[in-house]
Amino acid sequence: MMIRDALLAAGVVLSFASQISVPGLPLGYGEFFLAIWIMLSLGRILAGGRFEVTPAFLQLASFWLLLSLALAIGTVVGYFTTVLYLTGLSHDAMAYGLLASFTCLAVLEPDTEHHLRRSAWWMIAIAVGTLAIQIGLAFGGVHQPGVDPWYWDRFRGWSENPNQLALYCAVFGPLALHLAATTRNRWAQVLALSSLIPIIFVGRLTKSDTYLYTTILSGLVFLGLRLRAWFAFGGNGPSLPREIALLLILGAVPLAITAAPYAVSEESSVAKFAKSLTKDGGGDATAETFELRMFLWSDAIEKGLQSGSLGLGPGPHLERPPVADRQFLERPFEAHNTVLDLYLQGGLVAVLALIWIVGSAALSTWRSRSDALSVLVVSVVIFSMPHLIIRHPIVWFALTFCLVAGMRQELQPRLQHARIA
Repeated sequence: MMIRDALLAAGVVLSFASQISVPGLPLGYGEFFLAIWIMLSLGRILAGGRFEVTPAFLQLASFWLLLSLALAIGTVVGYFTTVLYLTGLSHDAMAYGLLASFTCLAVLEPDTEHHLRRSAWWMIAIAVGTLAIQIGLAFGGVHQPGVDPWYWDRFRGWSENPNQLALYCAVFGPLALHLAATTRNRWAQVLALSSLIPIIFVGRLTKSDTYLYTTILSGLVFLGLRLRAWFAFGGNGPSLPREIALLLILGAVPLAITAAPYAVSEESSVAKFAKSLTKDGGGDATAETFELRMFLWSDAIEKGLQSGSLGLGPGPHLERPPVADRQFLERPFEAHNTVLDLYLQGGLVAVLALIWIVGSAALSTWRSRSDALSVLVVSVVIFSMPHLIIRHPIVWFALTFCLVAGMRQELQPRLQHARIA
């Protein structure tokens, strides 16, 4: 069982390694390990192994069924109304099939929560090891033929582009924080918290603006949730730290009003500092990215409405934007927004299904009172706004992990009711 958990972790983590592939096979290491894990899981069930139909399985199976139906209808509409990009269609269809298989099989395992948690520990360990190798590639300490770790001045490691690597770092961070907060082993806590150092370092090396915004907003959300938990469950008796924190919160508004004139006078310095954190210091690259996103999003909405909100099937469907760099190939574009891309592919039904499954994961983390997992969902949502992330296994592992986290809280009232009866 531990070997299968490690295989799942390796498959999810190495899915970002687009530049390296299994020798002799047209597959990356991530897809290779996930395929092996799926075959082992199916073999165990077919051989008579025990499985449990959990609430998380019903939710995930319902989502993938709805999405498959929406994509099938969209493909029919796209076939009669536009020219389909068959390479993109087949790529997305295979990706969705792989994701549906591993998420549904993962939550059919007996003691699902334990196995996913063990896989999460393996993921953080593998992530730290692979990030260390990629840092060595970045600074010349390690040499690997066929791998270019830099995309201009942005670090991409083994990934095809820096944003892929940044997405994985954005998920690894909250996941490591959750593991550190929920283990009683001091050494495990130290290791999980220490893993945040290379994760955040690599995330910043990618110079991804989205990673920067995600980290800042997720940190503020986590701080707010911890303060809520502290005041709610910190005991009824008065204590000096709680009184100081309460005074600081109450005094925040008048303090902000008092400091407003000084903040206005230093507005240019603050703006320069904020711009310096972006990938191009708020220069031409940042402006060009914003212009490109606006063009693609408006075009995606227009084409989605033209399809009657039924979608056009899997794959990209947008024409090459006039503001795109010459380095981009002459092929259909994606909207670079998860909701809009799914709207183009499967229409309104696909979007509503996605909102439902993500909302279910968020509600599950709220019921489980896990602040770090709530931050994990927030990170996924923020990163999905300027990027298409629905095809990445790390996203679905995170959502599956969050769905399973609330199962214990769902089952407890039922067990208590059964005992009373």
